[in-house]
Amino acid sequence: EDLWDALLNSLIIAFSSALVSTILGTMAAVGIKWYKFFGKNYIQSISFLPMVIPEVIIGVSTVIFFAGIGVPLGLFTIFAAHTTFCLPFVYLMVTARIDEFDFSIIEASRDLGATERQTMTKVIIPSILPGILSGFMMAVTMSLEDFVITFFVSGPGSTTLPLYVYSMIRFGVSPVINALSVLLVLVTLLIAIGLRPFLKTIAAAQ
Repeated sequence: EDLWDALLNSLIIAFSSALVSTILGTMAAVGIKWYKFFGKNYIQSISFLPMVIPEVIIGVSTVIFFAGIGVPLGLFTIFAAHTTFCLPFVYLMVTARIDEFDFSIIEASRDLGATERQTMTKVIIPSILPGILSGFMMAVTMSLEDFVITFFVSGPGSTTLPLYVYSMIRFGVSPVINALSVLLVLVTLLIAIGLRPFLKTIAAAQ
């Protein structure tokens, strides 16, 4: 029962943090690439910091921040920390897709009378959708397997799967861990194989 609870916590945090980081990362990539505003260069510079800073430092600084503002450790703090950690990776994936974007399509949509909102929802988002989906899946994977940051920001009753496996390994490797490892590898392979035709279909449609 404890194992299933830990797995459920991991899935909830992984998909929720991946969804939020994907939305924010996509908005950041589009805004930084196509709009001019004050502090643009500064935002571009600091957006990659979570990718180069060691996870131990991120975990310690995050738990100090939560303690400073009086937020109790639990699932929410893990969610916030994972969102912050995954956001730069989503931003990088979407930005790479935008760099291949044909800007003449935007000019054509405006010439045909499309508003900025219609251009965003019907032209830009569908064109960069493979990058958005790739960023989302990467965020899910990184959140599921993260241990260091989760170790610092987790609280009572917020055990995730990596934390649970670590607590089991401390007392010896049991067949449960072996079976769990095999299942995780198989599920990951099935998801990767299942998503590949879908991504190819989207890319071909464009």
